[in-house]
Amino acid sequence: MPELPEVETVRRTLNTLIPGKQIERVTVSLPRIIQRPDDPEQFALELQGHTFETVERRGKFLRFILDGLVMVSHLRMEGRYGVYRSDEPVEKHTHVIFHFTDGTELRYKDVRQFGTMHLFATGEELQSKPLVQLGLEPLDPQFTDEQFISVISKRRTMIKPVLLNQAYVVGIGNIYVDEALFRAGIHPETIASDLSREQLIRLHEAIVSTLSDAVAAGGSSIKSYVNGQGEMGMFQHSLRIYGRKAEPCQECGTLIEKTVVGGRGTHYCPVCQPLPARQKAMG
Repeated sequence: MPELPEVETVRRTLNTLIPGKQIERVTVSLPRIIQRPDDPEQFALELQGHTFETVERRGKFLRFILDGLVMVSHLRMEGRYGVYRSDEPVEKHTHVIFHFTDGTELRYKDVRQFGTMHLFATGEELQSKPLVQLGLEPLDPQFTDEQFISVISKRRTMIKPVLLNQAYVVGIGNIYVDEALFRAGIHPETIASDLSREQLIRLHEAIVSTLSDAVAAGGSSIKSYVNGQGEMGMFQHSLRIYGRKAEPCQECGTLIEKTVVGGRGTHYCPVCQPLPARQKAMG
């Protein structure tokens, strides 16, 4: 599933491709992708004649800003956007096409068919589902260590599920949680409320640096992710813990282990990320 760095990369790419393009019509071939309004024909009709101005992001959601409308899109597992000439063949699993007046098209392809689109009047999207329930934005300048500590320090569950919960901090999925916890030297099963202030500050810094490095590399192409121009991300070549089960830790040489935490496959180094003694004794 695309995480924050991948969605941010898609956003940046689309911002070089679609601003200023006016929608002539919209074709929807898989109605369930359109979540708001309920009627896909109304969705298409409301967008007709409007112009894309910019693309923004909130967590893992894309916000397509038009003149008077905002479309909120979630890529889910394998959703992709691409810009094509109208005379280019339409690929299989292309479910929504925005036909532009200049003879090009923005096409949404989704093999798994889990993606969603919501349409709002400008401003309504931030006060409505799905965006209203989202937590802190980790690449926002206002994401301070104090803000992070206030949200995380009272949670009495394991830190990895806490970080995966989009109601607390948005955009961090399985890959980047493992990477950030490794950088911070924190075991993924550590109870969040047991973390010291120093550990939480270190974790805050690790989250920001991990996500920033991933964005700079264009994200991670672990499975099928590509940006809006069909290009793969490169951060997978810099992953230090995720996907490296039984490989030597780059810091200490100990073999990396894999377990399941909160239902998710989880990689960690037992030496660099020791489980707290109190939890180990209970364990």
